[in-house]
Amino acid sequence: MKSKPQKTERIHSLDSLRAIMMLLGLVIHSAITYTVFDFGEGWPLKDPFNTNLSNDFIVYFIHSFRMPIFFVVAGFFGSLLFYERKPLKMFNNRVSRIVLPFIVFLLLLWPLLLFAGQYTMLVFDGSDTAYSSVASYFTNPLIFIPQGTFHLWFLYYLSIITFPSLILGLIFKKLPRLSKQISKSFSWIITKPIIRILIFSGFMSIICFWKGTYIMEPPFSLIPNFKIFIFYLFFYIIGWVLFKSKHLLDHFMRYDWGCFILGLVLICVHFLSMSSLSLELNILINSVIVWLLIFGITGLFIRYGSKHSQLMRYISDASYWVYLVHLFFTLLIPSFIVDWSLPATLKFLFVLISTGLICFVSYHYLVRGSFIGKFLNGRKYSPKLTDIKHE
Repeated sequence: MKSKPQKTERIHSLDSLRAIMMLLGLVIHSAITYTVFDFGEGWPLKDPFNTNLSNDFIVYFIHSFRMPIFFVVAGFFGSLLFYERKPLKMFNNRVSRIVLPFIVFLLLLWPLLLFAGQYTMLVFDGSDTAYSSVASYFTNPLIFIPQGTFHLWFLYYLSIITFPSLILGLIFKKLPRLSKQISKSFSWIITKPIIRILIFSGFMSIICFWKGTYIMEPPFSLIPNFKIFIFYLFFYIIGWVLFKSKHLLDHFMRYDWGCFILGLVLICVHFLSMSSLSLELNILINSVIVWLLIFGITGLFIRYGSKHSQLMRYISDASYWVYLVHLFFTLLIPSFIVDWSLPATLKFLFVLISTGLICFVSYHYLVRGSFIGKFLNGRKYSPKLTDIKHE
């Protein structure tokens, strides 16, 4: 009689890491309106009176590691579901937690985000009839059909990645010797701090050379970009294989502060010099930065966030809702404060704080104990922090 594999206890550090990476999207989208750099169609909003280069650095810094870490953690938890809840349950979980929320919120948010973005752009341009001008767009019913993903592109690509990862998982289940050898080799790499940086940076560099860029722009199109898919699949697979070596997670704490500080120093230097460097050098430097920050930040979360925290668990539960709805407010609120005589940094902080308050208050009173919370997180939760139990 086969014994059931022991269920992995809740990994609070990675759960918290996933939540914070989600919430950092709020920081990026609050700061980017007040950056100096022109992001073109990627983010057409630009405050006409207040911009500051410090906001560019905030956006660049967070963007350099946020999505790579996100996909590594997503791969880890996807692998956990595959091996501990079995493939079919993993598939059903990913459909209910990722695919369906993507479809539902894309349909709900598309007209709202379109309105907020267009309205704020007209206000920035000095229009006195911004509201009526944007409202006239919505007399055409076709405007309600989504033409892109906005910030939900992460869920879109994660939905797509789920299917090949499931197939690969089933294939490697039939090849136990090969799987064991891959896991053994991976475990050896993880225990070698310098080697793991060099190897993973090398693989990332190869993908970036193939892609022809060192910065992965968010793919907002509903038509999947194959090269971007491969880029994020790489990080997802790293996380997937990492689950098999979960007993070595403590090795991330080796030189975690060193990796983070070195990554921060390199990103400061790169931020000031990248425009003068060749594409090849930019790719190599950026790849090293990304993996220094992945290992550094993940190690710090494992070091300081491995214990159960009621507050952090609450934030983790709320992060999905905040991620989904925050963009509407970061698009709209800048239009209300465009005439305020404040520095760009203070405007950015006002958008960040006000959006955060709206999102968390709405989560607490409208989502946490409602059918929406069950739809997003699998069950309803008590609004009381003291009711959060250790799992």
